[in-house]
Amino acid sequence: MSMSAASRPYHHGDLRSALLASAERTLREKGVAALSLRELAREAGVSHAAPGRHFKDKQALLNALALTGYDRLAQTLDTADDPALPLQPRLTALARAYLAFSVDNAALLELMYARKHEPDATERMAAAIDRTIGSLERVLADAQKRGEIVEGDPEHLTLVTGAALHGLASMTAACMLTPEAALGTVDELVHHLLHGLKPRP
Repeated sequence: MSMSAASRPYHHGDLRSALLASAERTLREKGVAALSLRELAREAGVSHAAPGRHFKDKQALLNALALTGYDRLAQTLDTADDPALPLQPRLTALARAYLAFSVDNAALLELMYARKHEPDATERMAAAIDRTIGSLERVLADAQKRGEIVEGDPEHLTLVTGAALHGLASMTAACMLTPEAALGTVDELVHHLLHGLKPRP
């Protein structure tokens, strides 16, 4: 039986990308504690020293994985966003895209939100966060300008909205909700975020 492309040892080309792909598989299957540059080198069929040309240590590898995750999340949200939609369906589409990403990438998302990053990655991480969380803040700020939602600090409103979405994602990752049930809750969650829980006259 032939090996899949994903598990075939690295032979040529972009070693950095091959190491990141292998690291993400390990993260997904075994968790962050199982990640080892030495083991990744063995899987890629290169010397133990070879990964050091791309990642000075395990933390540098984790930073690179987190940045890769933010890039993918940004692409996911950009694809889902339609500025022409009214606010509720627009937010619902973004929330659904975020939740689907979190279901498919639970361990990666946890790593992305980890606070421990090496100092030289701080600026890149801040830019990556702005491309994702910042995009939601801009949607809410635009809605405020149109009078569609309450006034106030857009960053705080984004925190409240993000907490609700990430809470749903965390409950799904903890198997308190199935992915199907979580995705089925998105419409109602966004509705309650926009309209509150009080009965309307």
